[in-house]
Amino acid sequence: MLLRARVGTFLTFALAGLLTGVWVARMPALAEKFGTSEGEVGIVVLVWGLGAIVTMQGLRAVMARFGSRPVLALALPLTAVAYALVAVAPTYGLLLAAVALFGMTFGITDIAMNAQGSAVEQAYRRPIMSGMHAGWCVGAMSGGLFGVATAAAGLGFTETVLVAAVLTLPAGLALGRTYLADPPAPAAAGSGKRARMPVAVYLIGALAFIAFMTEGSIADWSGLLLHEEMGATQALAALGYPMFELAMLIGRLAGDRVRARVGTRRLLTGAGIGTALAMTLVVLAPTAPVAVAGFFLTGLVVCTVVPTTISLAGTAAPDRPAAAVAQVGAMGYGGLLLGPVVVGFLGDATSLRVGVGVTVALALLIAVGARYVPLGGAVGERAAARPASPEPVPAATGGDPESEPATVAA
Repeated sequence: MLLRARVGTFLTFALAGLLTGVWVARMPALAEKFGTSEGEVGIVVLVWGLGAIVTMQGLRAVMARFGSRPVLALALPLTAVAYALVAVAPTYGLLLAAVALFGMTFGITDIAMNAQGSAVEQAYRRPIMSGMHAGWCVGAMSGGLFGVATAAAGLGFTETVLVAAVLTLPAGLALGRTYLADPPAPAAAGSGKRARMPVAVYLIGALAFIAFMTEGSIADWSGLLLHEEMGATQALAALGYPMFELAMLIGRLAGDRVRARVGTRRLLTGAGIGTALAMTLVVLAPTAPVAVAGFFLTGLVVCTVVPTTISLAGTAAPDRPAAAVAQVGAMGYGGLLLGPVVVGFLGDATSLRVGVGVTVALALLIAVGARYVPLGGAVGERAAARPASPEPVPAATGGDPESEPATVAA
């Protein structure tokens, strides 16, 4: 049961990543289909992001009431349907409407799958969230390769996106049967008042905001930095982000074991410092190949920050874990949209090296912020000292005090 839920959640992350990978890879085909300018394509991307964020802001109450299992079981198939509408939209105006719907359903899916990952992680009583996010990397890389293959085969935007949607719909329906119910809330939760989220949730959300801002800046500006500032060919410039994603995948596959060994606080501090050093190498790189190597190193160290913040969110509000994940996820996505805008503004005012260099400061904020992020009952603290439970136990639902992990000081 527990293994099935873990595999199902991993595959859900992979499917979401695949849809995103196809979407990004075939963006040029989208522009060709509608004859749009770069600015109009930018509006499409902005509408998608705003749709996701607007929906996320209203998810807290929904997740608190229903939990992640029913929400995710419904949201993933609806995302596939919205994706199909994007594929068949006949005009630019209808495309924007379909993209807004896609962003909204995708935002629900993203938050719900992270909340489900948190529920599975709490049942395991050891870190597994980085492994879940590795599924995203696998899906995004597969979606990119699928986009390349369909482009080589002469398929346009409509055919490519529609095929991806048709494949995702039945898979999403099937995966809905694998999810776990969220841990029941502690009996104390109190009066009928609508309780506020603990301050800890917002502190973790601030760290997620910075981490997403860093990742988004690299994703959107790595190619232009390599091509325009460092004189790389388009082929070499296109290599920066895939190398970053490959390193993210490698790092996330090992991230849970590293967290269990060194502790959450040390992991976040090391990730922040390592990211700052790697991005300094990128910004000061004398040649494009050195910068590509810097992007790879960045992916290796920054990859654990987002999964760890989601994991911490799931334990910061024991009475409403899914709602806490929704809050942190919404704050994180705000950074994902804001980061590229800040880099672009600084790049226009100075240079892209300076603009991308803001990620160095962001990474240092992660390292500093790690000292103040409350761990509470976070999984993974001294987890290596305890044998992992292969099946759900009472502790996974908040019942066994012996299972509460100890907090490791920085």
